[in-house]
Amino acid sequence: MKDVWQSGGAYEFFMGRWSRLVAVEFLRWLSVAPKSDWLDVGCGTGMLSQTILDLADPANVTGVDPASGFVSFAKEHIRDPRAGFEIGSAESLKSTPGTFDAVVSGLVLNFVAQGDQAISEMRRVAKPGGIVAAYVWDYADKMQLLRHFWDAAVFLDSEAAILDEGNRFPLCNPERLRDLFLIQGLDDVEVRPIDVQTHFADFQDYWSPFLSGQGPAPTYVASLTKERQAELRERLRAELPISTDGTINLIARAWEVRGRCTSAFF
Repeated sequence: MKDVWQSGGAYEFFMGRWSRLVAVEFLRWLSVAPKSDWLDVGCGTGMLSQTILDLADPANVTGVDPASGFVSFAKEHIRDPRAGFEIGSAESLKSTPGTFDAVVSGLVLNFVAQGDQAISEMRRVAKPGGIVAAYVWDYADKMQLLRHFWDAAVFLDSEAAILDEGNRFPLCNPERLRDLFLIQGLDDVEVRPIDVQTHFADFQDYWSPFLSGQGPAPTYVASLTKERQAELRERLRAELPISTDGTINLIARAWEVRGRCTSAFF
């Protein structure tokens, strides 16, 4: 089953509200100097780029993504003259070596077929002394809104296990991320978790985004018959920690990693 990534509005409804919270903590950790040049690799709807514009006082931000629908969404919704968006691949960036002070990627590396090549390219276009950094969801454990979903899906359909992001993306743990950055020649590599609270007003607030059709879990839901969707919905309703007032409070953990280019790329 191929993941669907095209509709910016649908993605924002499904995941944007939570990834935005992580982006804020990520930028605080990086603490990049004002008036820096940024590259956002796999920029998607432009959520991380917008957060950079809001919090980091950049000279400019360039966003690159292979999905034309996401790039169009970012261009439409982010009109800041410091920002620009273009279609492109993380594994073959168009920029010349040593262009950017900070090269970042949010919630993307696990979806790139050649993650090592993507980090090599990110290092290539970073200036000597520049930062290369990324973050990914902790699918196997504390990204709880997805962990509950896939546990319920696999309980009802054992074949769903091959689609479970916790199984599909072994890169999404601190040891793999650290090794990926070290192998590509980055120095001062650090990895740490970011935990944010995901608050849902009620069960429908939790369930509706899974009908968006964007990303692995909603793509799986879209493949089910109405009857099997209803069965999965009720399994989740029974298993989620729903408070007496109907609200649902979960943790969304991401792993963030950063390294520094201490020399030019050759």
